[in-house]
Amino acid sequence: MNRRFFLKNAAALAASPLLPTTTLRAESEKHLPAIASQPRPFPPNFVWGTATAAYQVEGAVHAGGRGLSIWDTFSHTPGKTFDGETGDVADDEYYLYPEDIRLMQRLGVRAFRFSIAWPRIFPHGTSKPNAVDIDHYKRVLDRLKEANIVPVCTLCHWDLPQALQDKGGWANRDTSYAFAHYAGYVVSQLSDRITYWMTMNEFDSFIDGGYGGGGMAPGLDLPLGQLVQARQNAVLAHGLAVQAIRASAHHPAKVGLAEDISGAMPAIEDAAHIHAAEVAIRERNAPYTTVILEGRYTEQYLRKLGRNAPKFTAEDLRIISQPLDFFGINVYTTQEVIPSDNQEGYEFVPRPATYPHAQSKWLFVNPQAIYWTPKLVADIWGVKNIYITENGYSSADVLRADGQVLDTDRIMYLRNYLLQLQRAVSEGVPVHGYFLWSLLDNFEWAHGYSQRFGITYVDFKTQVRTPKLSSDFYRRVIAENAVG
Repeated sequence: MNRRFFLKNAAALAASPLLPTTTLRAESEKHLPAIASQPRPFPPNFVWGTATAAYQVEGAVHAGGRGLSIWDTFSHTPGKTFDGETGDVADDEYYLYPEDIRLMQRLGVRAFRFSIAWPRIFPHGTSKPNAVDIDHYKRVLDRLKEANIVPVCTLCHWDLPQALQDKGGWANRDTSYAFAHYAGYVVSQLSDRITYWMTMNEFDSFIDGGYGGGGMAPGLDLPLGQLVQARQNAVLAHGLAVQAIRASAHHPAKVGLAEDISGAMPAIEDAAHIHAAEVAIRERNAPYTTVILEGRYTEQYLRKLGRNAPKFTAEDLRIISQPLDFFGINVYTTQEVIPSDNQEGYEFVPRPATYPHAQSKWLFVNPQAIYWTPKLVADIWGVKNIYITENGYSSADVLRADGQVLDTDRIMYLRNYLLQLQRAVSEGVPVHGYFLWSLLDNFEWAHGYSQRFGITYVDFKTQVRTPKLSSDFYRRVIAENAVG
């Protein structure tokens, strides 16, 4: 049935709006034995990619005129990160990017999601741009083009310039306009090399995590009213940046974002539970996704906040809800919902102690997350062009004496998630691509180097890269355009 679906809809799928077809798959298919079991296919033009983020991999924090970011300050503050570890060197990708592009070629990926470091472009947050690092990114992009890998650029993956934080950071509305200025400048310089742009990565992580609890940079715990206003400033920055990208691009530009949807799924797949999940996901994401896609905050969100509700104008909402060309979803987990006769109409089911999780205690393993999250986003908000912009697994990987990393737990996770993603696309959920997190083991924020998410093992002392068994698994999936 799945094959008939794809054959019937081949013309429409061939017009997938994000990325062009390439010939990379043919090279990646060489020397691969056939999958023994019946594979479950993805659409012909499905985009397979991988992802990284600047502060997690680049290192070279003093090279090229780069300024300080909030993560430089946070990671150098005693007690903030595991073992006091920092991103000063990380994967040294600022210098080793040609090697990492070769790793992508080995995989056969068609696209690479990466981020540009804001403090490299504007070391002091605003004012004079830094041409040295614009030229650096041009060299990276030219090498990607030579490799037939399409770049997908995130403009802000949490590394706010420290100079802007010194003026209040995201709690200061001026930062919204500074971000739009930065976005417009970068696009004016690189739109000949990049078509696909994402404004932000995971509002909740860098706002609620950074300003509402202290576990992430800049490590603040603001009063609720100030935190809520920081949320408003961040989504306003997104909308202003969408406008700036479209105004500044000298070539066609496609604009979206990468959002970590706070997931909800029906505990039982029936009408009542599905409705409860729809209500829950809309309300749970009221501060970010809902206002971006609807142009308004939900009544329940505003009512619960009371005097702490955000201050905004009708013009703010118009800017925040600028139409997008695609919507990126970072999917790791979700939580089951049941109907309830309480005021909300739903109840989240507490996870039992035996619920499986990755090495990262927050990463509860629920493969249905990657089915229900994009499905509900499409059903609730009518989104037509969805990409899974992150999905991955942390493991206690061990490099054996024979040079292998046999991360079978990660393979099990990826296989089960991809089977659920294939279910989604076979039913018509408009997911057009998947970016695995991550190409490399890297600096995992407050967890330092204690948690590995990569399908490539990195020895952080020698910078030697070793593809794990999961890399071979993903390579096979891409070559077959199917999961078995």
